[in-house]
Amino acid sequence: MAQYIHVPDEAPAVPKIDVTVDEGDFRPGALTLIKELRPNWKTSEVKIKFFTDGITNKLLGCYVGAVMQDVVLVRIYGNKTELLIDRENEVKSFRVLQAHRCAPRLYCTFNNGLCYEFLQGTALEPEHIRSQPVFRLIATQLAKYHAIHAHNGWVPQSDLWLKMGKYFALIPKYFKDPERNARLRTEVPSPRCLREELVWLQQSLSVLGSPVVLCHNDLLCKNIIYNHSEGRQMTTPRKWTPQRIPYTSAPSHTYYISDHAHSSCLNRCGSVKFIDYEYAGYNYQAYDIGNHFNEFAGLNEVDYSHYPQRSFQLQWLRSYLEAYKKHKGQGSDVTEREVETLYVQVNRFALASHFMWGLWALIQAKFSTIDFDFLGYAVLRFNQYFKMKPEAVGLHLPE
Repeated sequence: MAQYIHVPDEAPAVPKIDVTVDEGDFRPGALTLIKELRPNWKTSEVKIKFFTDGITNKLLGCYVGAVMQDVVLVRIYGNKTELLIDRENEVKSFRVLQAHRCAPRLYCTFNNGLCYEFLQGTALEPEHIRSQPVFRLIATQLAKYHAIHAHNGWVPQSDLWLKMGKYFALIPKYFKDPERNARLRTEVPSPRCLREELVWLQQSLSVLGSPVVLCHNDLLCKNIIYNHSEGRQMTTPRKWTPQRIPYTSAPSHTYYISDHAHSSCLNRCGSVKFIDYEYAGYNYQAYDIGNHFNEFAGLNEVDYSHYPQRSFQLQWLRSYLEAYKKHKGQGSDVTEREVETLYVQVNRFALASHFMWGLWALIQAKFSTIDFDFLGYAVLRFNQYFKMKPEAVGLHLPE
């Protein structure tokens, strides 16, 4: 059984550059990296765009000229994120996905981050991922990820329960700040309760028969890049510039500037690609989809009433299964039973997604130096977990 990611022999090697980029004074370190990666660029002409203060990392874009054409992204890892993220596994996932043309080029790693190719496009919003053509593009692209074969036909094994156990061991028992400590005691389920739920999740979900595949595991809106100029031909659009909205209620892990496009083009054409592979790895197929459905609630003011209804899910899941079976060489005919089975699995595993990110947020509340209410986010996820649980438990696989 394989829990690790095997990088194909034909995947390009990724150099390691012995540089540490100071997140408080990032320009010297970034320019040192650029000298290695773009030796023909004049240092004095290099421009650096700081995209945003992220929830997990910091991201810079380095380029020359008036237009951001050839851009090298420099991502600086956040404080203590190695407790949550296996950085070696992240690089392996990046290389595997790149080898299958599912990811941008990874240029190098450095002591506290990595550099990679900038993808032109628009980071999507919740209203986009719910739209008719775009959700089918997303479903089809995720199926392509999930169909990537494990090494030498090995049967992959999910690391979900191992990771949740690790996260559970890291959650804070108390905070020095009295106000935060009071919130932890009164608003967050007790460690005993969380332990019981974790045991229940493993016992009830691992028997559902969801295949273990190579998953993204963090498919929120901002990690989906839409490019209107790829895919089918389009009519000439009006010009518009989507605005980046500041983070207020929920975490996002990657930040991209937007390409020019008319929003109505999202209704007609284009392609999507996924970014950020920090949490990628072998996991249950249904977890990856359920996690994506949870992200329909949005990033700014989280609203779980946007969690997709059954009718929408059935369309999404059918599009996904058609693409998945085609990639696996199993034809493209999908039965009602297959769709219904996946529907039950996905909505049960959506509980695990809430639970995972609740634990994640508690750990971030303890260690992160970023100004964000991680404790409040943990409360949000656990509350939704317990709200969804009765209905999810009532779902049963078809006879």
